[in-house]
Amino acid sequence: MANNVKKVKITETVLRDAHQSLAATRMRIEDMIPILEKMDKVGYHSIECWGGATFDACLRFLDEDPWERLRILRKGLPGSKLQMLLRGQNLLGYRHYADDVVEYFVQKSIGNGIDILRIFDAFNDLRNLQTAVKAAKKEGGEVQLALAYTTGEGYTTDYWTDLAREMEELGADSICIKDMAGILTPQAAYELVTSIKASVNIPLQLHSHCGGGIADITYMKAIEAGCDIIDTAISPFSMGTSQPPTEVMAKALEGTEFDTGLDCNLLAEIADYFRPIRDRFLKEGQIDAKVMGVDVKTLLYQVPGGMLSNLVMQLKEQNAMDKFYDVLNEVPKVREDLGQPPLVTPSSQIVGTQAVLNILSGQRYKLMSKETKDILHGNYGKTIKPFNKEIQKLAIGDEAPITIRPADLLSPELDKLREEMKIYRLQDEDVLSYALFPQVAMEFFKKRDAKANGVDIELYDIKNKAYPI
Repeated sequence: MANNVKKVKITETVLRDAHQSLAATRMRIEDMIPILEKMDKVGYHSIECWGGATFDACLRFLDEDPWERLRILRKGLPGSKLQMLLRGQNLLGYRHYADDVVEYFVQKSIGNGIDILRIFDAFNDLRNLQTAVKAAKKEGGEVQLALAYTTGEGYTTDYWTDLAREMEELGADSICIKDMAGILTPQAAYELVTSIKASVNIPLQLHSHCGGGIADITYMKAIEAGCDIIDTAISPFSMGTSQPPTEVMAKALEGTEFDTGLDCNLLAEIADYFRPIRDRFLKEGQIDAKVMGVDVKTLLYQVPGGMLSNLVMQLKEQNAMDKFYDVLNEVPKVREDLGQPPLVTPSSQIVGTQAVLNILSGQRYKLMSKETKDILHGNYGKTIKPFNKEIQKLAIGDEAPITIRPADLLSPELDKLREEMKIYRLQDEDVLSYALFPQVAMEFFKKRDAKANGVDIELYDIKNKAYPI
């Protein structure tokens, strides 16, 4: 090993982004619990295990309480830093929430076990990060601010470097280059990391996806340029639209000046555990073959893994998989109309859904989602380019778009939300589940009550949301 060691650290994503990207976030807590003890011994920089789409999926699809999941993970990983992904003022939902909701959510996230909050805004509008950063600092959390990386007019190395510097001034403890679509090329990464490292004094992390086939090479060039931490996924849930494999990156760096120091034998044991879970997902159809391979068109479409898997599911539900590539071709056109935002939640879902509507309706913008209209109204913040004026007028008519921080227009919400769902609240955190996903959370609460009262869930009247109790 070289004398001048610069140990590269690793964040493991298998409990969050890996299965979100490959399997639409369908991994259950019972799949995770048996391997936590071994994962805790690895010596990861952090384990990303919460946030992103996991919160929604727990309530909507898995009949799990996301807060209880976090508490179980905290108990099972006592020696590891737990990391979550937070969408700034969007939290884990799909709209902006009032400041009091954001502050309370951050407080409860840290209180239930989160150490590191990776916070980003889909438009890279720093105004949308301010409240979450202040709240995390108040609670003693570690704040990592993320650049939602994309390409296009205006997205220069200077733009990203200036943004990183502003993030440091805002209070970031570290910065992440969040390449959610796997479009960051090796040379661009080398130049970007070199520039940012020369401009900020805090650690720099890189997050990418393998859909474009270049992420592992990009990681190596970024490391050579001084990147401190990389995101990887244990091999059964790696590659495709997920991250590069943990074991491969650790082995590739072994014996070099960047040696991670991780035990490759222990990593192999963890991979052995997750392999049959991956195979089960494949057999059950929760992992589609389209998200397992490489598609160089990713570099054109800029479709992140979670967005791709969700597009596949939307089209399957409509029996329209034959329109898959038509929708992918429509995505960059919609993105351009909406001011060329990075494609990351929630903008990725909004752009993706609008692309589906444009193709399946047979006429562009004949149908327009509420969220598309909200973007064009300025409700999500400022984009790097102006909106398509014709489409904007179609969406909001003669109404003037907003230009201030969107959350400044929101009144406090917590008291009203508590009153609305008070008869179902069993824990303080329930009001936050309700705030983010009112209908889904309410259905979850009712099912929870039915179970507590010994009522057969099969008797639950889905249509009328009622129970025979």
